[in-house]
Amino acid sequence: MATNTMKRISALFLAAGLLLAAAEIHAHPGSGIVVDREGNVYFVDTGSGIWKIDREGKLTKLSAPAYHWMAIDIDKRLAGVTLPHYSRGGATVERDRNDPRVIVSSDFPIAVGPDGALYFPWFGAGDRLEIFRLTPSGTTTEFISVPSGRDGKPLRWLNDLTAAEDGSIYYTENRAIGRISPNGDVSTVAANITLTGCDSVPEVGPELGPYFRGLDVDAQGNVYVAATGCRTVLKIAPDKKVSTVLRASAPWSPTAVAVTGTDCYVLEYYHTPGDNRREWLPRVRKVSGDGTVVTIASIDHR
Repeated sequence: MATNTMKRISALFLAAGLLLAAAEIHAHPGSGIVVDREGNVYFVDTGSGIWKIDREGKLTKLSAPAYHWMAIDIDKRLAGVTLPHYSRGGATVERDRNDPRVIVSSDFPIAVGPDGALYFPWFGAGDRLEIFRLTPSGTTTEFISVPSGRDGKPLRWLNDLTAAEDGSIYYTENRAIGRISPNGDVSTVAANITLTGCDSVPEVGPELGPYFRGLDVDAQGNVYVAATGCRTVLKIAPDKKVSTVLRASAPWSPTAVAVTGTDCYVLEYYHTPGDNRREWLPRVRKVSGDGTVVTIASIDHR
């Protein structure tokens, strides 16, 4: 691994500690759901850890800790590679000890690309928000400096990352979705989308807009995104046409999506005020290509 780069990132983490605390990056339910090649669904439960739903609907608790984000190293190409870790503040990335394909992250969103590399945001040179790339060979490099937000100010955080089949990286901020091409060109997929009911989720005020969080991209280039602040999942076509895939009812709101074939799996949380993770109850709903919606898992650990 490029240890000098990681040491510099760690130092910047210390300098940015107060900023991250102010951002309250922990004070929200998790945002992570993935589907493997066999059709097993894995999702984040911020109150107790990671769950797996097999193709028969059996629910199994994994050994990974209760973090906020997750990804899957489907071909185990990162096996043996030292994952990002910071000695202060509790920020770390870990594998599930029984299924090392499952990778969880405490403080920042992560994605594994088709090249087997792990992508994650952190602060780089000049305290700029960067997306870093950890390759299967163990080398960490700065992939790109993230552009300013929709208000023209430098972004201090990202809400989620995902990797498309063509090697592009997509990310969400509160009011916009960005795309980074494999050669590093940055474009805007959507921004300033107006939806109704965007101030009805506890502790998600109207100043956050749709509050875009988890996202995924299908083989046709359609972007699916959880507009958590509006209790909605949106589909954004390559021609920028926006449609509604799912609308949840209070107290539920989506935080992440995973698309496989014509099916969209949606991670939703029972949103309650405060920071008690045991009261943030997750459920997973499946939206089939014909629009049928079924709940395939629900967790209650109160």
